[in-house]
Amino acid sequence: MPPLRALLARLALAALLAPGLLPAGAAAEAGLFAPRAVVNDGVITRYEVAQRRRFIEVIGVAGDLDAQALELLIEDKLRLQAAAQFGVTVSEEQMAAGMAEFAGRANLDTDAFLAGLAERGVAAETFRHFVEAGVAWREVVRLRFAARATVTEGEIDRALALASRRGAARVLLSELLLPATEDHLARSRPLAERLARTLRGEAAFAAAAREHSVASSRERGGRLEWLPIARIPAEVATQILTLAPGEVTAPVQVGNVIALFLLRAIDEGAPLPPESLAVDYAQFLIPGAGAPAAAAEAGRIRARVDRCDDLYGIARGLPPERLLRETRAQPDIPADIALELARLDDNESSVALTRGDALVFLMLCGRTASLPDAAPATPAAAEGAGEGEGGGDAAAAAPAPSPREEIRQRLTNERLGAFAAGYLAELRADAHIVIR
Repeated sequence: MPPLRALLARLALAALLAPGLLPAGAAAEAGLFAPRAVVNDGVITRYEVAQRRRFIEVIGVAGDLDAQALELLIEDKLRLQAAAQFGVTVSEEQMAAGMAEFAGRANLDTDAFLAGLAERGVAAETFRHFVEAGVAWREVVRLRFAARATVTEGEIDRALALASRRGAARVLLSELLLPATEDHLARSRPLAERLARTLRGEAAFAAAAREHSVASSRERGGRLEWLPIARIPAEVATQILTLAPGEVTAPVQVGNVIALFLLRAIDEGAPLPPESLAVDYAQFLIPGAGAPAAAAEAGRIRARVDRCDDLYGIARGLPPERLLRETRAQPDIPADIALELARLDDNESSVALTRGDALVFLMLCGRTASLPDAAPATPAAAEGAGEGEGGGDAAAAAPAPSPREEIRQRLTNERLGAFAAGYLAELRADAHIVIR
């Protein structure tokens, strides 16, 4: 066991079993290294939470950093426990490649990135643990799901045909959303898989949506209006582009729901969209999701705001984390938010999402043809640490793949990503987790 991990384990055990027997200085230190959470038989210390919080703050994550740090550590613990069950270990070569790949996102080599972290109070071991979980998880997903993520030549042909129109297609979809919170996942996951296998045709899908869906579209049998494919999250769009009308996607976990989509029609002749798309949107958090008071507050806000700038007046005097406004490239928007934004026109709003115990008042501020500056790393990007094959120089020197191979890799990665999200949710639902 590495020295730091051994120290953490000893101090955590001391804090659990005999805190009163420690000397005063050691007792204070043990408080820092006391358990913050237990995931099955794995301990997460307060020191680890503080370090992860500092790390995600440094790489530009916004919002409730304490809650996000603990959540990410719980997920990493589950990833590493799954890796142990599969006999997966991370070699030093894989660790070095994963660290170099993540540092390369900031245009730095590993040593310079570690030095920058150290200046901001983040230990090198914190970064190593973060990368180790990502690299190990990638191998677990490959071992468990690679055979199920196979892409056919026909699917590649269709994706290439649509790509030749540079994303001009728009689609008519029906949706069926199932809750994916911890207390619902054990029922929702097998139900979603059964429905994906058995539903055929719009009438059957509409009946299932009316019976099972938690979306506001359930009364319409899940029917949505025309959506440009370029606005739909990649993990959903990738599946849709391989469907024929009347067919249903595999289950896709999108935020706190599991989604199924039926393709009703596709229009491949819409005007060409911009080469790149950036989306300006705002999220205003209203405490008490699910309570009538939160819904009433959302209604009052909707009546008072005509554009996103009006939300600053609503948020005046409130904690800054209540209002988040950002501009992101379309592929970088979290999938659940992207799906809601796809349905909105400029200055329209939605209250279909939640974050923790808060209702999200989501507002589309506008879409532009370019993104002015690169956005900072996000929790979604953080989860993918170590998932590349090497550093930036090696990637730049590699020959460009053929269009068919590029499409094959993209489709495969999107399917593996969907499988990985579902598997992690299952691990979370089955785990014994104690928060202290």
